[in-house]
Amino acid sequence: MDLSAAMLREARRRAVAEDLDNVVFEQADAQVHRMPQEVFDVAISWTGTMFFADVVAAFSNIAAALRSGGRFVQLVWQEPARNEWFCDFGEAMAAGRTTPVPPPGAPGPFALADPDRIRAALTGSGFTDVVILAQGAPMCFGADADSAHRFVSGLLGWMLEDLDDQGRAGALRALRASLTRHEQPDGFFYFFYASATWLVKAVREA
Repeated sequence: MDLSAAMLREARRRAVAEDLDNVVFEQADAQVHRMPQEVFDVAISWTGTMFFADVVAAFSNIAAALRSGGRFVQLVWQEPARNEWFCDFGEAMAAGRTTPVPPPGAPGPFALADPDRIRAALTGSGFTDVVILAQGAPMCFGADADSAHRFVSGLLGWMLEDLDDQGRAGALRALRASLTRHEQPDGFFYFFYASATWLVKAVREA
């Protein structure tokens, strides 16, 4: 389940490539979508739950779809300062500007960076046995400079919208310089940045 049609197209493509015929893809908002009640054993989210407008409402909806004792597992980003990729890319694309910082807890990549907020949201949504584990791993952004540059500049293209041509060109040069600094030939992948996440596990109350 995802809001993004593009993400679902890619998921379907991968399922076909792997000969998976027991998967259903649905474009919907898990915060409000009416899912089958008390039928699923596990719900999994990979860096997605931070974007819910109302985390408690979303987690409650997910809990209602799980059987008693069902598990909810999610991966969310830790604070920005611990994610080198975000700091480096943000600095490059800001082109010397001071970019606004969203208020704590506002929907966005780091809305669930605070473990206390995660616990409160889960326990307030019908979950128990909450476990939050710190994870750290290098994050790869491409197998060559051009593909990595295209991916990141597309992902953060919104940061260039109010720049003039000279400013945009400078930001894109700074982005390429950042990628060059992080070039680490290692077989297939080349551009690694430090990242930090929380692996969150919880169980639906009986």
